[in-house]
Amino acid sequence: MASALICALALAGCAETGTEPVFAPEYMGIETRLLDGDLVNFHVAMQGARDASDVERYAECAAAQYTLIRGYGFARHVRTQVLQEGGIWRGDAVYTISDSLPRGLMTIDAEVVAANCAENGIPMV
Repeated sequence: MASALICALALAGCAETGTEPVFAPEYMGIETRLLDGDLVNFHVAMQGARDASDVERYAECAAAQYTLIRGYGFARHVRTQVLQEGGIWRGDAVYTISDSLPRGLMTIDAEVVAANCAENGIPMV
């Protein structure tokens, strides 16, 4: 009972066991670089990531918004490298952006992804 009360007061949405750490990321910024034509590099940094997938998602959100800003509708993931040092997670991701759905398995619909990122409070470009 006390665990549930503490969770409610913290507004953190604790797991039923009360032992799960609260996911409270700090998004520390996005840098974008147009590499060549439709190839874009995103550098992201954050603290409080649970694992590399949180950093990858942050980069994907940046790519989705950038794609829309440039007037395109789709992006294709090329690669993401993630490292953690001193409590700071950094991601270095590369995407291609395009007007039509690109070939490949790692494609994103920029409008859908950007809406999901906004809904989940993940900052974008």
